[in-house]
Amino acid sequence: MDRLKILLVGLPLFLFCSDIVNLFATRRPPPPHHHHHKPPHHHPQPQPPLHQTLDFPSQRSSGFGSVGVGHTVSIDFCASCSYRGTAVNMKNMLENQFPGIHVVLANYPPSPPKRILAKVMPVVQIGAVALLVAGDQIFPRLGVVPPPWFYSLRANRFGTISAVWLLGNFFQSYLQSSGAFEVYLDAEPIFSKLKEQRFPGEIELRDLVGKRIAGAGIVDGLNGKMWS
Repeated sequence: MDRLKILLVGLPLFLFCSDIVNLFATRRPPPPHHHHHKPPHHHPQPQPPLHQTLDFPSQRSSGFGSVGVGHTVSIDFCASCSYRGTAVNMKNMLENQFPGIHVVLANYPPSPPKRILAKVMPVVQIGAVALLVAGDQIFPRLGVVPPPWFYSLRANRFGTISAVWLLGNFFQSYLQSSGAFEVYLDAEPIFSKLKEQRFPGEIELRDLVGKRIAGAGIVDGLNGKMWS
């Protein structure tokens, strides 16, 4: 009986102690498993085709090449006639058709008598307005009796002043305008609006300038052969 009691008491104690030992004992980590991994195969990705820009020589605008170098075209136009837009268009056309050409724009003044009258017109306007406003005092001081038309014009003073001012501006702009559109190549006239009474066409002006430049080149070549 004593042995049986010792076995029944000792066996649980042994199991308890073994559990305690196993609980606090450090376990060794399991040996690592060496897995033989095959290195991944890197498939080279196809590169997109490079789109290279082909350097084509710049195409020149249709014209006569670079024969415009050394030549000067002068376009004298009426600035008060709103001809500037037409002159600028002609200038751009000539510069595109004849690379290297020098185009000069300038105002063509009216004749000297018209310029003098244009400067006198503002004085006439101011004098007419002053006469309508203070004619009662101006005529007696001049020793002149006011004419009948003065009273008729003064009856509608504001309308008369407006008419005088508008008519004066109209005549002044007319006197300042020359109506000219003159084209010169190397100081030689090649087209005159005052003579032709019309504007030149772009194709017409291009042909005129091209023929003169080509003719000048032929003459220069002949002179060079003669002197050589």
